[in-house]
Amino acid sequence: MALDKNQIAKRIAKEVQDKFYVNLGIGIPTLVANYVRTDISVEFQSENGVLGMGPFPFEGEEDADIINAGKQTITTLPGASFFDSAFSFGMIRSQKVDLTILGAMEVAENGDIANWKIPGKMVKGMGGAMDLVASAENIIVAMMHVNKAGESKILKRCTLPLTGVGCVKKVVTELAVLEVTSKGFKLLERAPGVSVEHIINSTEAELIIDGEIPEMVIE
Repeated sequence: MALDKNQIAKRIAKEVQDKFYVNLGIGIPTLVANYVRTDISVEFQSENGVLGMGPFPFEGEEDADIINAGKQTITTLPGASFFDSAFSFGMIRSQKVDLTILGAMEVAENGDIANWKIPGKMVKGMGGAMDLVASAENIIVAMMHVNKAGESKILKRCTLPLTGVGCVKKVVTELAVLEVTSKGFKLLERAPGVSVEHIINSTEAELIIDGEIPEMVIE
């Protein structure tokens, strides 16, 4: 069966390593902080000026003054710090962030990402995504494999305006874990109960399939 958004976040949380500084983008990525192992030390950064984010607050415990870049209320861990956005983007541009987790509308087999604009719709601008994709060396995308019409968002070439070029390293969707290689998308894992054939049929790009594909472990 296909994963839900929380399960996608759980799978991505397995990619977070001890002592990592991690930036979480808007959408599914914000859920990752809820599922990181408790036996490792991780610093979550938000480009609006927070270092040391914790999981989302329980209902009734929200503080409207403590928010992430998506304007969601968050918690902070002991030792957390707050600073202006110029300082925050200085961290990002100087490559102090070890892992960036972003949402996307499309990802191409060469690692291009489109996640900021749909032509004809009003948007405020690209925002911090521009700096993140230009500076980060390790980008994992959390996204849905297909759109509401059942059309693939994992493509040979992006059709929407690009945010970054050749920057994505891995994609986790409701159907699969994909690695971006020099030869295209390599299928690493499949969602529990989802067949390789179903993933192939849901993917516009060509997939590299090497041997038996294991199921994701979602705990």
